[in-house]
Amino acid sequence: MTKSAKSALRRFLGSEAAGGIPLIAAAGLALIAANSGLAQSYHDLLETQAGPLSLHLWINDALMAFFFLLVGLEIKREFLDGNLASRERRRLPLIAAGSGMAVPALVYLAVVGGDPLFARGWAIPAATDIAFAIGVLALLGRRAPASLKLFLTTVAIADDLGAVAIIALVYSETLSFGALAAAAAVAFGLWLLGRMGVTRIWAYLAGLVLIWYFMLLSGVHATLAGILAAAAVPLVRTPAAPDAPHSPLHRLERGLSPWVAFLILPLFGFANAGVTLGGPGAASWLAPLPLAIALGLFAGKQAGIFGAVRLSVRLGWTHRPAGATWLQIYGVALLCGIGFTMSLFIGALAFPGRPALAEEARIGILLGSFLSAASGYVVLRLAPAWRGPTEPAADKDLADLDQADASD
Repeated sequence: MTKSAKSALRRFLGSEAAGGIPLIAAAGLALIAANSGLAQSYHDLLETQAGPLSLHLWINDALMAFFFLLVGLEIKREFLDGNLASRERRRLPLIAAGSGMAVPALVYLAVVGGDPLFARGWAIPAATDIAFAIGVLALLGRRAPASLKLFLTTVAIADDLGAVAIIALVYSETLSFGALAAAAAVAFGLWLLGRMGVTRIWAYLAGLVLIWYFMLLSGVHATLAGILAAAAVPLVRTPAAPDAPHSPLHRLERGLSPWVAFLILPLFGFANAGVTLGGPGAASWLAPLPLAIALGLFAGKQAGIFGAVRLSVRLGWTHRPAGATWLQIYGVALLCGIGFTMSLFIGALAFPGRPALAEEARIGILLGSFLSAASGYVVLRLAPAWRGPTEPAADKDLADLDQADASD
C-alpha cells in the first residue's frame, strides 16, 4: 500500500478522534450554561428567531444536513471502495451493527412498558457516536490493536446507515408528495451529473441546498437531503490511493470533514446537551424514559454487539478481528454505547412539542453515553494484549495501520 493510502486511513481515524474533543467541550459548556445563572440566556439564545427558523432549528435542521452529507459520503466510500466493499468484509460489522441496534431498542421498550407516549423513542439508544467512540479509543494508544479501530469504525458507519433509514421511515411527518417529487427530481438531476462525469463540487452542494428546501416542505426530515446528495457525488475507485485528487467524493469528504468536526458538531452539542442536572429535574434521572435510554445504550449495546460477534464467530459466519482478545472486543462493544450525536438528534425528532420528554431523553443519553465511555475505557485499559500466535491482517488497510502504530 502506498504512503498516501496510509496517511488517508490514519487521517480519517485521527480526524474522527480529534473531532470528539470540541464536541465534548461544547457539550460541557452547554451543561454549565444550563445549570448556572446563564440558563435563561442560554435558552433565549437558542430560541432567537433568524428568518423562518429559530437558531436551534437552523443548527438541527440545516447545518446538520452537512453532517449527514459527510455520513453519506463515508457510507458510500466504505461500501464501494473501502472496508465494506466485499461481502466478506461487511458481514461482521453489519451483523454487529444490526444486533447493536435491535437489542437496545428492545431493552428500551421493555423498560418503558406499553406506554404509547414513550414508544416513539425506541430508536434513541440504537445509535453510536463515531467521533466520541473513536476519541475514547484513541486515548488508549497502542493498547488498542489496529483491528479494533477498523472494527469500531465500520460498525459505527453501518450503524449510521441504519439510523438514517430509521429517521427516513419512522420520524417523518405528514408527507407533501409534490415537494417530495421535487426533491426526488433534483436528486435525479444530481445523479445524472455524476453519470456525466461532472466533478465540480459546487454543483453538488447547490443541489444539496435545493433538495434540503424541498425536503423541508415535504415532511421528511430535511437533513436527509445530505444523504441524497452524497449518493450522487462521483467516486473514483482508487484502492491504492484513496485520497486521489481526481476523485470528487474524496475531495468533498476531505474538505467537509474539518467543518463538521470542528464547527457543526460542536454547535449541535452546545444546542442540544444543555440539560438541568439539579433541582426539580434531578428526580427525573430515574424516570422510565431516561432510565430506558440509559439502559438501552449501556446494557443493550454491549449485549447486542458482543453477543452477535461471539455467536457469529462460533457459528463460523465471521472471523474475530485479528490480534484482538475477547475482552478487548467487549470493551469496544461498550464504547458503541456512546450514542451522543445521533441519539440526541433522534430524541429531538421522537418528542416534538414535548420539551419535558425531550429533556428527559437528553438526560438518559448523557447518562448512558457516560457509563459506556467510562466502562469501555477501563475495560480496554486493563485488558491484556493478545498473547496467541500472530494472526494475519484481514486486509492491507489493517496491515498498514499495524505498521503505523508500531512506528508511533
